[in-house]
Amino acid sequence: MIRTFIDSGVLIVAARGEGAIAERALAILEDSNPEFVSSIFLKLEVLPKAIYKNKTSEIKFYEEYFNELTVDITELTMAVLDAKSYLDTAIFTDELL
Repeated sequence: MIRTFIDSGVLIVAARGEGAIAERALAILEDSNPEFVSSIFLKLEVLPKAIYKNKTSEIKFYEEYFNELTVDITELTMAVLDAKSYLDTAIFTDELL
């Protein structure tokens, strides 16, 4: 199965459900072939504005999408960022030499 990271724009357009572009976005999300993956960063892109503007149907759409995912790469992303931080520090302090 192909793992696919959906851009926030696809989720936003699908959640707001307006016109042919929304139908295309929904078709992408309803495709059973890819295994969709996500991270906390995607949630932070889409949820705050919907929450701030009290768009309950949009919030529900996002929550359902994130709840259905089987792969959340947040932990992996944080590990990569930690490793990068360690390497950046090690390079400046000559720990790797």
